Amino acid sequence: MEIRRLFPEPDLPCGGERFETLLETQGLRIERILSAPGSASGPYDQDMDEWVLLLQGEALLEIEGERVNLKAGEALSIPAHARHRVLDTSADPSCIWLAVHFR
Repeated sequence: MEIRRLFPEPDLPCGGERFETLLETQGLRIERILSAPGSASGPYDQDMDEWVLLLQGEALLEIEGERVNLKAGEALSIPAHARHRVLDTSADPSCIWLAVHFR
């Protein structure tokens, strides 16, 4: 058994995002994602459905051409193969995400 802490954040990546797998089993992966301030990423086109919760910060995403603002405590589901990307992330506080990928 291993205890994992989601807070406080470790050193942020210098740019982009850092993905840390917290749990992985057949058909399921749970990640913590740390975003550097002002990060942009993607586009992503993933084989698995994704449920993402923004634990801290604010972020602007684009999902299938639609812009979505997320604030701490808000979550959304992204279907498999829906093209998406992060357009911008807050600096203070920085963005910490919990992502659940599943089939």
